[in-house]
Amino acid sequence: MAIRKPLWLGIALLALLLVVASVGLYQLRAGEDPDEPTGGPIAMPSTQGDFSLAQLGDDEIAIVSFGYTYCPDVCPMNQAVKRQALAQLSDTQRERVVPVMITVDPERDTLDRMSEYMQFFGEEFIGLVGSQAQLTDVAERYGVIWRRVDAPESAMAYTIDHSASLFLVNREGKILQRVLYSPTPHGLVSALESELGS
Repeated sequence: MAIRKPLWLGIALLALLLVVASVGLYQLRAGEDPDEPTGGPIAMPSTQGDFSLAQLGDDEIAIVSFGYTYCPDVCPMNQAVKRQALAQLSDTQRERVVPVMITVDPERDTLDRMSEYMQFFGEEFIGLVGSQAQLTDVAERYGVIWRRVDAPESAMAYTIDHSASLFLVNREGKILQRVLYSPTPHGLVSALESELGS
């Protein structure tokens, strides 16, 4: 009896290891990475009427970023980088790209304010203002982190720390490429050209 117990424990442990290995192999084959953002649909009120990724054409791409109009540095830089990248594309390529910014500050960023802000960068720029629930849902699916930071000494009262990546997304909400924040457009141009072709 004393000999059989370790034998059964060994067999049970081996079976458990096989199950774990099989699950790991399946995830590897399926290309699943729990840390990667899943993307998905985006539908919110926008500076150009109700917006949905589903409105994009089959050959169109949205450049989606998250930010807010009171942001002092990263957000205007992200929009400027989008504008610079668009300027480096051919006319045909540029017509297939829709630049989008989703506010992480729906408390202050009204559609009117977002409309004014977007006009600084170009008439094709679209600003989205959703409810807190919509923002939480989309940000979670796109792996975006944001948090309010109180600034009692400032006239703004608070700022918002947030992720600054850009996402190239198709009409189904599939993330084609994620472009890390940069003050220059080179990475975004390269990503766009690889997705749009010539």
